[in-house]
Amino acid sequence: MTEKFLNRQLALSLCFLLTVFLLFEVTDLDIRLQNLFFNFDTGSWLWPKKEPVLRAVFYSVPKLLLILFALLLILALLLPDSSSRLGKYNSGFFIVLTSLMLIPSVVGGLKATSNSACPAALSMYGGKLPYIKMLEPYPEGQAPAKAQKCFPAGHASGGFALLSLFFLFSSGRNRKLALGLALSVGWFTGGYKMVIGDHFLSHTLITMGLAWFLSCAIARLVYIFKRNLL
Repeated sequence: MTEKFLNRQLALSLCFLLTVFLLFEVTDLDIRLQNLFFNFDTGSWLWPKKEPVLRAVFYSVPKLLLILFALLLILALLLPDSSSRLGKYNSGFFIVLTSLMLIPSVVGGLKATSNSACPAALSMYGGKLPYIKMLEPYPEGQAPAKAQKCFPAGHASGGFALLSLFFLFSSGRNRKLALGLALSVGWFTGGYKMVIGDHFLSHTLITMGLAWFLSCAIARLVYIFKRNLL
């Protein structure tokens, strides 16, 4: 893994984030897509949010599996002689574990400060709030009584944090499989939150871009530390 490669990925991920943000800020793509998931005749979303089986499959189980995976990584790193046993995978394990903890935390912090409402909370979908873009203020007298916390997408952040699995492997085949797994889990969970009215597409794309950038940034720092240590 070269510094040139990581620097390029950091630059590309930042360009991706900026492009996505500006694209959805100047277009109505979010609304056009979200309308496909909402039945205006019945006033309901494509999938009911409280349906227990769907919630378990797309929300509870993936979240639990990611937590268990992180705990297994912690255990592997804390066991005696972990450095010698893990060998060349030691740095990769640390990158993945750090990503699994940091990426959801960063996304959660942004959610807490963005004051962006979920689609289901908007008046056009049966809620009470007006639709505004990220850079727009709420109309006078229509600001929410409490902070809205729907941007970026939080649930998908754990899945997209698995993009860091790329740094666990050295072969191109395994790296492609790792990226495929991460994108599948991220969109599996993120797509569910879209069809139940919890997120717009832009929310999930931004989370994916953040995970891409942060996992590469973590890897860059780990490799710098490792190089200086040797």
